Amino acid sequence: MAPISIADIVAALPAEDSWGPATSTDNMLDGVPYAPFSKGDKLGRMADWTADAKDREKAGRQAYNRNYRDQQVYGAGASSLFAVQVAEDESSFSVVDNTRSSAKRGFVRGPGTVFRGRGARGGAGQRGGRAGFQRVGAGRGQAGDRYYDNRGRGGRGRRFGWRDYDKPQRTREPSVNIRPEWTMLEEVDFSRLSKLNLETPDGEDMDTYGFMYYYDRNYDRAPARNMERRLQVLERAAYNVTTSQDPVIQDLAEKNEATVFATSDILSMLMCAPRSVYSWDIVILHQGNKIYFDKREGASIDLVTVNENAADAPLEISESGKQDSINTPSALALEATFINHNFALQTAIESDNKIEMNHPNPFYNASEETEPLASKAYKYRRFDLSLERDEEPLNLIVRTEVDAVLKNPVNGEDQQVIVRALNEFDSKAQGSGNALDWRSKLSSQRGAVIATEMKNNSLKLARWTTQAALAKADSMKLGFVSRANPRSAAGHVILGVVSYKPRDLAAQMNLNIANGWGIVRTVVDRIRTLDAENGEEVSEEKVKKYVLIKDPNKPVIRLYSVPANTFEEDEEAGAPEEKSEKDEEENQE
Repeated sequence: MAPISIADIVAALPAEDSWGPATSTDNMLDGVPYAPFSKGDKLGRMADWTADAKDREKAGRQAYNRNYRDQQVYGAGASSLFAVQVAEDESSFSVVDNTRSSAKRGFVRGPGTVFRGRGARGGAGQRGGRAGFQRVGAGRGQAGDRYYDNRGRGGRGRRFGWRDYDKPQRTREPSVNIRPEWTMLEEVDFSRLSKLNLETPDGEDMDTYGFMYYYDRNYDRAPARNMERRLQVLERAAYNVTTSQDPVIQDLAEKNEATVFATSDILSMLMCAPRSVYSWDIVILHQGNKIYFDKREGASIDLVTVNENAADAPLEISESGKQDSINTPSALALEATFINHNFALQTAIESDNKIEMNHPNPFYNASEETEPLASKAYKYRRFDLSLERDEEPLNLIVRTEVDAVLKNPVNGEDQQVIVRALNEFDSKAQGSGNALDWRSKLSSQRGAVIATEMKNNSLKLARWTTQAALAKADSMKLGFVSRANPRSAAGHVILGVVSYKPRDLAAQMNLNIANGWGIVRTVVDRIRTLDAENGEEVSEEKVKKYVLIKDPNKPVIRLYSVPANTFEEDEEAGAPEEKSEKDEEENQE
């Protein structure tokens, strides 16, 4: 009988009684062991090499936020089958710092000491904030705590950027519709315009027209309580004729007194263009070697905007969804224009004691007008915009306006004054720009009220200051006019008046007049070079027309070349209809 080997004995044993390593593939995948699946696991990333599960367990529910939500490791719910015990742990080693600590505490800043860090304690009654700054001596709720750490009860501030993505994107309409036949020639952003600079000498007076009444000093005094002055509606003849239709400018152009012509309201918009937000347009006429900065009929340049530069400007009806039409930008602009017109008339003392200019008002026709003339002086002034490289001088004549005259109490000389009015519609309404209530704060916090207006109406105040500088006015009177009832735009009251010198107000607003002259010279140079680029000869009869438009939604201005009859067709379209209606009436009679 042959001997029996151990292999034969193992082969003869039943399968269920076999011994040795398990042959089951429950935890095997192609010979590689894997961790079992747990139903409590959340499927996240395939592997996480940056975070430790123990650290997340210590953090608790506070750690489970958007940063940890996607970092759940597959198989973390079951005990690890492949945990390896580290033989040595480097955490048992430590470094001892033998350097001497400085005796100084914190940072010395003035009379007090500022402590930094967690749990830092100051003097009696002070308690250091968590990872914040606190000045010793600053009690709870004082400005020091609010400035350095806004997490206390007395220092909760606005969370900047919170839900900014939910704010609707504002889409404003252009001041004039771009027509297909227009050709865009140039596009310039405001950042480039802000870098321009041209130092221009003080202008000279060419001639003066009109007359001025004296300003009523009683409006400079704050009105007594419950004795507010009502804003009156006065019917006076006032004119705002565009450049090309001004008879005085036409005569000066025929005499070749200058190359460029404009009015102060048009020129101030161009000089202060980088501060504008709403859309506006300027028509430029190039006839021969003369350039006229013009405006079309009903242009937005004539209106006085309200809170244009506010962070949360007034909304149109289509944007707000409310039917409250008195607080829309267009309604507020009409209201502010009405207030400025009547405020300048009311503050003038109408009497025989007035200052007559060299010539009478060039736009008034006594035989046709029934209303008396408003107090207004027109000063035609010339400025030299020439550069050293220019072969011929480049002069600009601008028609400026002055509203009243004022006696200097020191030397008794007459000072020319420009009168304007800021208006308040509702300090609690949308679009108020976080303005203070004028009735309660104007007398006690006048500086804060004016600073808020400079921020919310930067363009409007800059234009007024530029107009005063162009007219070489001695003083500016800014009135504060509010609604008698915030829910009605019918009645208004005068709350006070402040006086400024144009240069002082320009310095407070960081207004650079030289930058404005640089913008004007750049636009003039571009218009003059267009004919040279096209190879066209200069003709006194041929008129080329351009339109300069501020983009309604971007800080950009664009120059378009338009047909010579643009904007004239719309004015002539209504004439035949009116004529036909008159003919029908005559035939019926």
